[in-house]
Amino acid sequence: MKKIVVYEYDKLTLADEHMDEQKLDALLKFNEYHDYKFFNGITKGIQFKHYVGLIQVDGLSIEVLPKVDRFDDKDKWRDVLIYMLKSTGKLKVQSTGSANVKRQNLNLLEIYFEMYLKEIQSLQRKGLVKKYRKRTANTLALKGKLEFAGNIQRNLVHRERFYTTHQVYDLDHRLHQVLNEALEVVEHFTNGTKLSDLCKRVYINFPEVKAINTNETLLASIKLNRKTEPYTKALEIARLILLNYSPDIKAGKQKMLSLLFDMNLLWEEFVLAMLRKACQKMGGQNIKVSGQESKKFWGSYKTIRPDIVLKKDGITYVIDTKWKQPQNNSASVNDLRQMYAYSRFWKSTKAMLLYPGKPINKEFVAYQNNEHDQMDHECKLSKVSVIDKEGNINKNIAEHILEELEISL
Repeated sequence: MKKIVVYEYDKLTLADEHMDEQKLDALLKFNEYHDYKFFNGITKGIQFKHYVGLIQVDGLSIEVLPKVDRFDDKDKWRDVLIYMLKSTGKLKVQSTGSANVKRQNLNLLEIYFEMYLKEIQSLQRKGLVKKYRKRTANTLALKGKLEFAGNIQRNLVHRERFYTTHQVYDLDHRLHQVLNEALEVVEHFTNGTKLSDLCKRVYINFPEVKAINTNETLLASIKLNRKTEPYTKALEIARLILLNYSPDIKAGKQKMLSLLFDMNLLWEEFVLAMLRKACQKMGGQNIKVSGQESKKFWGSYKTIRPDIVLKKDGITYVIDTKWKQPQNNSASVNDLRQMYAYSRFWKSTKAMLLYPGKPINKEFVAYQNNEHDQMDHECKLSKVSVIDKEGNINKNIAEHILEELEISL
């Protein structure tokens, strides 16, 4: 498998090694199918946006890593991405899985493939769930409902047969059909890799089921019950795989699979998860952390939602996360206006715009209140390091955020 590693906002052109016109055309079609949200088309190439992860097409793996400062170590930024995904629950790797990531140097897609295959293996060991379904076919015994028209058409000569619609109790049902579709995708993309043997063992022990065309509506319609609850994680990963298997590329000569994450959302979810974890370690300390609280802003349907709201000892703090570098370490007027609106609606005295990067010494600055606003509101711009001075992942990021908010621990 040929590999290209880039950072977000980097450019990739035909001049780069391993790129050709067929692969570029596949990438452009893939981006078009997803409303041009992953990258921009440029002359004989593409420029990535704020989405990171992995794209695999026709024997080529394109890894897109996050990067917000001058620290230029791709292995470290890969570790940062995996750490963020694990912290937010998007990558539920067990201790053995984490060791495999280090030992085998698996890429992000292969990590998810391995998780999926092991989940299917676990289900197979426990015993796959059977369900009732209706089947219309010829039988040698009269059971169920006799289909008169079909019986006359098919069994005019063979009077010993009955064309009936009856119930069967087997493994061929919608849940297994979806898992099988995801298995076929995994089988294609792991062919010749370290996971190939594991995939073959899982696939050969999986029951033969009807092939289906999956889409978002069909996947959303699957509901689990008490009996099928063990399928939760496998179904979750199957959805991720199938929804990122581009159907327009699938129908063509080149097959493509992507696993891309919006760094703006991932940064927000990561900060929220780290704050919750830190507050739990401290035994709560009367700190309540919530994300995406919504309040009506205009009319009955327009709402506003800050990224994170903290409440401690009757004081409310509002945080808005930004995965980018502020120009000249200064907040834009629009961002400051947005934070003022959050402060008024949540009756917050302190608000913070939070960016990744080397910490800066910025103080809270008060808004100029008008006569109708009886509360003082302050806002500050802060940065927290994702990678510390020693080049390691900053696992104390939540403590640093609380310090910036002047919340004593």
